Amino acid sequence: MPDAVHLLVPFAMAADEGCRTAARGLRLPQLQRLLGRLAAHDTETTGLDTLSPPHDRMLARAWGLPEVDGLIPFAALQAAQAGDAARTEGWAWITPGHWRVGRDNIVLAHPQELQLDADDSQTLLQAMQPYFAEDGITLTFDAPLRWLARGEIFRTLPTTSLDRVIGRRIDGWMPAGDAGRPLRRLQQEMQMLLYTLPLNDERQRGGLLPVNSFWVSGTGALPAGYDVALARGLQVSPYLRDAALQDDWAGWSAAWQQLDAREGKRLAGELEQGREVRITLCGEAGARTWTSAGAGGWRRWAARLRTPSVESLLEGL
Repeated sequence: MPDAVHLLVPFAMAADEGCRTAARGLRLPQLQRLLGRLAAHDTETTGLDTLSPPHDRMLARAWGLPEVDGLIPFAALQAAQAGDAARTEGWAWITPGHWRVGRDNIVLAHPQELQLDADDSQTLLQAMQPYFAEDGITLTFDAPLRWLARGEIFRTLPTTSLDRVIGRRIDGWMPAGDAGRPLRRLQQEMQMLLYTLPLNDERQRGGLLPVNSFWVSGTGALPAGYDVALARGLQVSPYLRDAALQDDWAGWSAAWQQLDAREGKRLAGELEQGREVRITLCGEAGARTWTSAGAGGWRRWAARLRTPSVESLLEGL
């Protein structure tokens, strides 16, 4: 039998009232018809206060990774996929960031607002690396907005997913307790270092935001004997993320239309060819999965008579 096709859709819904207003106007004919032919498989509610949002948890489950809140080892998985021999060590993602400091709050700007190129990112990494090294952390450049960090501190330190905190107050999302104290100190030291860094002066003269801090996420270590091949086959939709994180609900609605037209049609074709199809929709507070496994002929017949509403599909997310 052909391999199953599993599409995971992050940011299918958000708690923001603007999103809920936009969702009431959504029309997703391709997905509505397709999901009408599938069987509801699983519904999970996590709430809005978890460090790992629902789509991170669903990724962990699909890839056979530990589902510990804030301790899903995505960075360790990336290192292992790249062939790093130290795959069982603690790893993390470090994202250069801009913290908007208000009178009584600090908000993490979307990293894309930095317009950070590879040269500037490398310069920042080289300036910051010695301070991280004092705490036993090695930094490696991966992309302008993502560095890989290796260190024992990350093995058991829960951290908040970047997707939880972008555009929001950082209060309550920082690494907590005694275990998080070294990172909180590092962030304070980096704020002082970056404030005086010539690169930031140049960036501001050019109309760019200064990099004044960083965010840690994706922490943890892979279980011993983990098979990296488990992380293959799942398709993660990129359509909705950026618009949702920027509170651009008109753009989010337009992205939903594109997803529906392209992915809905493609998956319907896969179903007609006899492949098992799974779809998981993830919001900020929950996730729902539908599958063609167990959806017999009666469901396909019933789907011709009635298709589920968009409201019912997004309920609970």
